[in-house]
Amino acid sequence: MKAIQVAQVGGPEVLQVVDIQVPQPKPNEAVVKVSAAGVNFVDIYHREGRYKVPLPFVPGQEGAGVVTAVGSEVRDVKQGDRVAWAHILGSYAEYVAVPAHRLVPIPSGVTDQQAAAAMLQGMTAQYLSHDTYPLQHGETALIHAAAGGVGQLLVQMAHNIGARLIGTVSTEEKAKLARQAGVDDVILYAQVDFETETKRLTHGKGVHVVYDGVGKDTFEKGLNVLRPRGYMVLFGGASGPVPPLDPMVLSTKGSLFLTRPSLVHYISTTEELRTRARAVFAMIAEGKLKLRIAHTYKLEEAAKAHRELEARKTTGKLLLIP
Repeated sequence: MKAIQVAQVGGPEVLQVVDIQVPQPKPNEAVVKVSAAGVNFVDIYHREGRYKVPLPFVPGQEGAGVVTAVGSEVRDVKQGDRVAWAHILGSYAEYVAVPAHRLVPIPSGVTDQQAAAAMLQGMTAQYLSHDTYPLQHGETALIHAAAGGVGQLLVQMAHNIGARLIGTVSTEEKAKLARQAGVDDVILYAQVDFETETKRLTHGKGVHVVYDGVGKDTFEKGLNVLRPRGYMVLFGGASGPVPPLDPMVLSTKGSLFLTRPSLVHYISTTEELRTRARAVFAMIAEGKLKLRIAHTYKLEEAAKAHRELEARKTTGKLLLIP
């Protein structure tokens, strides 16, 4: 089978097309013919060596496809089932072996491409808005990068809850996307100081929660726009890591809460993984969550996909199609 392999860490050029054996399932595994694989920043971090993975490896953390073989101990999926997965390395390939208990059935109202596009970003948006800080009708949230991959899905979910949403974006084009997703007030952070504008929009009261996937560039000012006992949900660091923080700062700014969540801890059991994925798939099937699949690439174009993602030329999900 064809796969993308990284033999040494580096730039997009290290993503090489290779021919390797189709995996055989271990007793607890299923082999899946990949219909679509999601392209994410975590794949870039693996490729660069920022997140260490033993070499050589096949990148890719999410995808969807059809089960072609199962191991002797597998009972909950069978050959022919449509399934999706997340946080399983090796998805940039024609076939992948996945522990069966980490597979999620895809319902009839969801396509394989939609499932592949929704696993990491969709479940991230779902746990952020429903568990990390369970947003309530009438509350106000500030969402950074509101037109990004997670951002657009988080905005839609928060809008469906009935929250008031303030979103930051970098361009007028992204502002339009954010408004379409459900943002009430858009701040172009390159033109306006988001701290000042958020305080103006909330009449100095601040927001109940900040969902921040940007990190270093937004974190400190984000603390300043929270109302007393507000929540800073720092779920990413696209601009770099946040400097060390004295916990007393949280007290002086209003007894604030700070959390640094990760999806892996919100899908740690099979039951939680499948419950969370089912919730996202239901939103898609019911038309409550619209996915923006910006571009699909052939498997051999993985390096091109990485270049375009790194250059932030895209405003939606990127998929590889083996």
